[in-house]
Amino acid sequence: MCNYTLKNLQGMELKINQQTKKFNVESLSVQLLLDLEIPHKQNGIAVAVNNTVVPKTNWNEFLVQETDEILIISATQGG
Repeated sequence: MCNYTLKNLQGMELKINQQTKKFNVESLSVQLLLDLEIPHKQNGIAVAVNNTVVPKTNWNEFLVQETDEILIISATQGG
C-alpha cells in the first residue's frame, strides 16, 4: 500500500499562455517547464512569469509557483 498524500497525486496546475495545464511534479523550474512543453524548440523564445521576463541565464534556477501566470513567446519570421 502506498502512503502518498493527495497533494503528491495532484501535482501542480499552471496557467501557460492562457491555458491551464497539469504537471505531476512538486517543483518546476522554467527550464524544466520548457523541456516538458517544447523540448525541441527552445531557440528564439522568451519567457515571462507574472509579466516579468525571466532571462535565459536564470531559467534553471527560477522556480514557478502554481499561482504564476506564464507566457512563452516564440520569435517568428515574416514581415
